[in-house]
Parts: sequence; C-alpha cells; structure tokens
Amino acid sequence: MITIDKLCYNSKLRYVNAGEKFAFTIITLLLCVISRSIVIACIVLTATGILTVYKGGVPLFRYMHFMTIPLAFLILSTLAIMFNISRTPLDLFAIPMGSWYLTSSRDSFRYSLQLILTALSSVSCLYFLSFSTPIPDILNVLGTMHCPKLLIELMLLIYRFIFVLLSVASAITTSQQSRLGNKDYKTSLKSFSAMVSVLFIRSFKRANALYDAMESRCYDGTIHVLNETVPPKKKNILAIAVFEIVLLSLTVLFKYF
Repeated sequence: MITIDKLCYNSKLRYVNAGEKFAFTIITLLLCVISRSIVIACIVLTATGILTVYKGGVPLFRYMHFMTIPLAFLILSTLAIMFNISRTPLDLFAIPMGSWYLTSSRDSFRYSLQLILTALSSVSCLYFLSFSTPIPDILNVLGTMHCPKLLIELMLLIYRFIFVLLSVASAITTSQQSRLGNKDYKTSLKSFSAMVSVLFIRSFKRANALYDAMESRCYDGTIHVLNETVPPKKKNILAIAVFEIVLLSLTVLFKYF
C-alpha cells in the first residue's frame, strides 16, 4: 500500500464529509492561484498544514518530507528567474565575474518567492485532500458533480493498476536482488531494463485478466463501488465559508487596492 493511502485511511479526518473537504481544497486552491499573493499563500500554507498535521494526525516529519519534494523542484526551477548574468549590476546584489556580474534584482527575487510560495501552498491544498480522503470518496464526489463516467472509471482503473504495477515491480526487484542483480552499476542497468520489459508484458496480462473478471461479473460499462456516505456538518460548512470569504476579501484587496 502506498504511504499516502496508509496516512489517508488512518487520518482523523477520514470520516469527515468528502464534499466538504473537496470544496475546501478546490476553492482555496483557486483563490491561492488567482491571487498570486505571498500573504495569502502563507495563510493557505499554514491553514492546510495545521489541518493535515494537527487535525488529521499525520506525523509532522512525514508531512515535511512530502513538502520538501516539490520545494526542491521549485527552488531549482526558479533559480533562472532569480539570478542573472549581466554586464550591469542590479539593485539586490552583484557578484563580479570578470567583466560580468552574477546579479539579481528585488523584483525578480520577490517574483521568485511569490512563485515558490504560491505553488507550495497549492501543493499543500492537494496534500490535505490526499491525506484525508480516499480515492473512492473523491470519485464519488466527482460523480455527484456529474463528471463524465468514462473519466471517473479511467481514474479508478489507473488507481487500481498503480498497486498492481508496484506489487509486480517489487516482486521482480526482490528476485533480482536475491540473485545479486544489483551488485554493480552495469548489472543494475541490465536488471532495471529487464524489469521494465517484464513489467510491461505482465501489465498487459493483468489488464486482460482484470477485464475478463469484470466481464464475468456482468460488467455493463459502469464500475460500481461501495461508498461510505458521511452527512455534512453545519459547523464545518460555516467554518469553510468564513475562511473562503476571508481569502476572497484579501484577494480582492491585494488585486485592486
């Protein structure tokens, strides 16, 4: 089982209405992206972190580990925006390199920080939903929103095959390691290519077997999943509404004033 799914099914927010969590995540994410504000990004990052760790019960070190993964990519991707090589020094700092300068301006630094915080807070919104809501509940919410059934079924099948492929890949890797298939770099490359080819073939066989199993159970084009419905609570809806109104007010304030 994937670590995110383990944390999700053990979350204290597991049995909170999925529609409430989905609405909170999507509206907060949209306001955060539209505003492009450092203040709003920090508010969203703090709020989703508290909900995930304190309310949801996700261990802090695990949450920080998951957050550092996108943070590393964001920092590397914004280095080109933050730093410039120019003959003219800019206003933030300038390191001489012969007749050139490694330099940066306050505007580019502020813009890079804004991009990092906006993207990181958006990821934290999705982490909140992922750490508290199982995939079947999310798909059930999408179904109530009249999302196309074909798209929902594709999402469910892809989600199912992630576990199938991970299981097969883990078994092949264990078999290779028991036969010293990773004793050096050259052997590791050979073992990895062999694993990928075998995994590709076995995935097709598993797909055919899954389709045969569905056909034998009278598959009619719709995958029926047993869902646990939890009624929404007025206090949660009120709290979400107040939070989103505050974010919307701040967005309008920073955009037009």
